[in-house]
Amino acid sequence: MREPHFAWLQAVTAADLIKAGLLRLADGCSISPQAVFIPADAQGMTRPVEIGESCTIAPFAVIYGGVVIGGGTRVEEHTVIGKPEQGYAVGHTYPGAGAATPVGPGVVIRAGAVTYAGAEIGTGTVIGHGSVIRSFAVIGEHTQLGHNLTVERQARIGSWVRCSPGTHITSSCVLADRVFLGAGVRTVNDRYLVWGDPGQPPELIPPSFRRGARVGSGATVLSGVTVGENALVGAGSVVTRDVPAGAVAYGVPARIRSDRTRAAS
Repeated sequence: MREPHFAWLQAVTAADLIKAGLLRLADGCSISPQAVFIPADAQGMTRPVEIGESCTIAPFAVIYGGVVIGGGTRVEEHTVIGKPEQGYAVGHTYPGAGAATPVGPGVVIRAGAVTYAGAEIGTGTVIGHGSVIRSFAVIGEHTQLGHNLTVERQARIGSWVRCSPGTHITSSCVLADRVFLGAGVRTVNDRYLVWGDPGQPPELIPPSFRRGARVGSGATVLSGVTVGENALVGAGSVVTRDVPAGAVAYGVPARIRSDRTRAAS
């Protein structure tokens, strides 16, 4: 039997994919006839799509080859999952290659969210309206990402994390379990703002947030900074230096104001 051919950006229906043997669909799923599938990437590689039992795929959702969706997940209107990345970013040119894009059971991806190829979303996580999850970002279980939030390439977000709306998580940033970022938090990984210069590749050092760290709304955390376990950063702060575990820091620039660990002892 001749292999089916799908061109890059050729949108097909679930029925088309099932006929071609490229959609594995479990029982109890509800897939809108207006949902579209794009099985081939820009390099001509075709990947199957797997959808677990009792999933809901709403109208105008776009799902690319390589996506695997766990049971009970809800994909709302105008979402995009598994989109191959093309173009220059962070010192690298992306050729439009697809990748395995696993979405765990019980996930909710709200309307307008975009998840790129190679990203991973853990069980029970919620992705807010209009949020963007870039290539190869990893998000743990039972995490909540608010609306209009950006998670850049290869960021690592743990389980039971809360990121409020409008926050930007820079590439390769690490958020451990139970971290809480308020609304409009900005993270920075570039000290010298070098972009697109072939003679001077960017030196990117992302910040990191240890387990239970909390950062108030409107704060900016600069390149290379570590916010320690159970530390607290006040709203509107500009964090230029490490914040030790258990410390409270705030201000512009942020300074250590108290140490809750010592106070407790």
